[in-house]
Amino acid sequence: MNIADVSILVLVLLFVATMLKGFNLGLGSLAAAFGVSAVAGMEATEVIDAFPGDFFIMIVGVTALFGVAQINGTLDWMLDGILHLVRSNATLVALVPFLAGALLTAFGTLPAAATAIVAPIALGLSARYGLPALMMAVLGIMGILSGLLSPLAVFGISAKQQIDASQLLVPDHTPITLLGGSMLAGVLVCIGALVYSRARGLLPKGQLGHPEVPLGPSGGGVATLVKTSPRTRDLVTTLGGIGLVLVLAVGFDANIGLLGATVACLQMLVLRMEPSEVVSKIPWSVILLIGGLLTYIGVMQSQGAFERISQLLTVEGSPMISLLLLCYIAGITSFAASSIAVFVTVMPLIPNVAAAGVSPIGAILAVALASVIVDINPLGITGGLILGSAEEKVRPKLFRQLLAYGLASVVVGPLIIWGIFGWW
Repeated sequence: MNIADVSILVLVLLFVATMLKGFNLGLGSLAAAFGVSAVAGMEATEVIDAFPGDFFIMIVGVTALFGVAQINGTLDWMLDGILHLVRSNATLVALVPFLAGALLTAFGTLPAAATAIVAPIALGLSARYGLPALMMAVLGIMGILSGLLSPLAVFGISAKQQIDASQLLVPDHTPITLLGGSMLAGVLVCIGALVYSRARGLLPKGQLGHPEVPLGPSGGGVATLVKTSPRTRDLVTTLGGIGLVLVLAVGFDANIGLLGATVACLQMLVLRMEPSEVVSKIPWSVILLIGGLLTYIGVMQSQGAFERISQLLTVEGSPMISLLLLCYIAGITSFAASSIAVFVTVMPLIPNVAAAGVSPIGAILAVALASVIVDINPLGITGGLILGSAEEKVRPKLFRQLLAYGLASVVVGPLIIWGIFGWW
C-alpha cells in the first residue's frame, strides 16, 4: 500500500471517527496531516503552507460583518419586515421560513445558525396556524439551501477557494450561476412541498387567522414578541456597510474577507459596540473544521491521493456516471457527517471530472446540493433543531416523517440533483 492509499484510508477513518464521543474532525485532520506528512517525508512548512489562509480571512471578515448586523438587531428587523408583509395569507405565511432562510444564508449566516433562527419561526407558525410541521420544516431548510452558494455564504466561499486552489477554468459569472442554481433547487423543492400539501388538503386556501403577537426566533418553537427595532443610526450604518462591501466585492473584485473585516471594525468603533460580542459570532469551530480538513486534503493532494480516487471512480467513456458516483458519496456521507466538511473533501475531485468533459459549474452545483439535500433528517444538527422547536405532541410523528424524508433524500436526492444540475 503506497502513501496515497494510506492517506485515503486515513480520510475514511477520520469521518468514521466523527461518530465517537470526544472526537473533533478539525483537530483530528490536523493530527492526520502531521502523521501522514511525517510518513511521507514532508517538511512541516509544507503542511503549514497547505492551511487555507484565504479561506480563514474570508470567513472571519464576512461573519464579523454580519455578526454586527445580528447583534444590533438589523437581521431581526429584516425578518420582522418579512412577517409584516405577508400578513395572514396562507401560502405567504408558509413561505416565511423559506424567505427567512434564504435571506440569512445569502448574507453569510452559517447554515446551523440560520437553522437555529428559522426552525422556531417555521414550527411556531405551524403550531399557531395549524400548518403541517414537516412542510414548514422543509420550506425553512430549503430556504437555507437556496442561499447556500451565495458569494457571502460558507459554501460559496469554500467553492471559490477550491476553484482558485485547483486553478479550475470557470467563467467570470460563476458565483452568480452557483447562487442561481442553489436558488433554483430550493424553489423547486419548495413548490413541490406546497403543491403536495395543497393537493392533500393540508395547506388551506385564502386567509388564516391573524396571530395575536408577531413571531420571532425564540429558540423554543413558540410565538414571542419581536425585539425592539434597532436605532436608525445602527440600521443605516449596518446596511450601508454591507452594501459597500457588496458593491466593492462584486463590482470591483476586491477581497470580500478583508473588506468585511475592515467595515466590521469601523462599524464597531462608530456604534461603540463591545468587540468580544462580535468576535464571539465568528464561527471558530467551523474555521477549525474546514481549515483542518483542507490542510489534510493539501497533504493528500501532494501525495497524489485524489488522482488515485479519480482512477477508482472513473467510468471509462462516461464522466457523467463518475459525477453521479461523487454525488452519491457526498449524499450518503452527509447523512451522518457535516455537509460542509463533505463538500470541501469532495471538491478536489471535480477538476478531474471536469477534465473528462463534465461542466465544472454543473459538477460543483451537483456535489454541493447533493451534500445538503439530505440534511433534513432527525439524526443531525438540523433535525435536532427542528425537533427541538416543535411542540411536544407533534415530535414523535415529526421524527418519523423526518427520518423517512431523510432516507428518501439519500436514495433519490443525488440522482435528481445530478439529473438537473450535472448537465449545466
